[in-house]
Amino acid sequence: MNKRVIVIILDSLGVGYMDDAVEYHPQDVGANTFYHILDAVPSLRIPTFEKLGINKVLNHPSLEKKENLASYGVLKLMHHGADSYEGHNEIMGSKPKKAYLAPFIDNMAEVRTALELDGYKVNIPNRDLPYLLVNDLVIVADNIETDFGQIYNVSAPLDNISFEEVLKIGECVRRNVRVNRVIALGGENVTPEHLQNSVELREDGLVGVNSPKSNVYKKGYQVRHLGFGILPDHQLPTLAVKEGLEVSLVGKMQDVIYCEGANKFPGVDTEQVMKDILNQMDHVQNGLIAATIQETDLAGHAQDPERYANRISLVDQYLATIVEKMTEQDLLIISADHGNDPTIGHSQHTREKTFLLVYNKLLKPMNLGERETLSDIAATAAEYLGLDATENGTSLYNIKESNKGN
Repeated sequence: MNKRVIVIILDSLGVGYMDDAVEYHPQDVGANTFYHILDAVPSLRIPTFEKLGINKVLNHPSLEKKENLASYGVLKLMHHGADSYEGHNEIMGSKPKKAYLAPFIDNMAEVRTALELDGYKVNIPNRDLPYLLVNDLVIVADNIETDFGQIYNVSAPLDNISFEEVLKIGECVRRNVRVNRVIALGGENVTPEHLQNSVELREDGLVGVNSPKSNVYKKGYQVRHLGFGILPDHQLPTLAVKEGLEVSLVGKMQDVIYCEGANKFPGVDTEQVMKDILNQMDHVQNGLIAATIQETDLAGHAQDPERYANRISLVDQYLATIVEKMTEQDLLIISADHGNDPTIGHSQHTREKTFLLVYNKLLKPMNLGERETLSDIAATAAEYLGLDATENGTSLYNIKESNKGN
């Protein structure tokens, strides 16, 4: 019997700050992304989310108290901080590893030497705003959109250099640092001068490219995330491929999850991502469709609740079609990877729990409670598809199996 799991992640749509934020992320105390967007944009209507049961999690006065079609719960973050890459890899079944934390300036000299040994021209154009400029084109610096010292970006104007060459530079950086992640990225219609003019100094001392302002996302965007301590062989997509199942990774999901043999559908635009999910429902008969809506996170970074609400509304409209199109053998899991509250007073990710909605036409809805890790998503999907267990996570499936409707 063919079975199919559809995982949809709304990047950064958190539902309340983690208890440990008081010590670990004090600037995030009070964050509640989804609730605060509903406060800030009273006109937001999400009827499909309501039918599935989102208000069982949110308890927001603007939402109707409808009978929920889906099981619901809350997931804690096991990874440190609030990071999309770590969050997604946790979602896919990896147990988070604690990486070394350091601003790029602490590793700049070592990275510069390594790049020069690989034959690259490297200089520091501005000692007051220190970053590495490689071959007069590529900027190696801090990622200023996430937690202090976790990520370094390798940013490039792709009209002037191939992404393959950018990736080689990124791999050289990766070999010589122990931080959580190195991101090689670039876009077209971005001049080297504009890229350099997009470098900013953050209040905490990090120096890096402001990626949204640099316009790298607007045309021809390419990205590869080079992680620390990730074991793809024990993640849901690779386990599925090894068993001969079909796997489609859509949107940002294919940027941050490595899976040899998966079909990949890149894209940032929310409508295109949702259309790709629907299209894959016509093609994937037995396996996994996993997608990420990225524009919600971009709206959070821009501190723009109206834009954030607009993207949620668009997802909700397409969700109605997805739910209608599902068969009795489909399992739909909807969640997020962290928070990014546009009302909290800063533009970085917020350390928040995420909502969990799990829907199948034959399974009786229930309260799944507060779970210890995002990996419960992968563990549930793996058990539903009859796969080996993922590295991390506890399946909800046996719990739900005992509550089947007639």
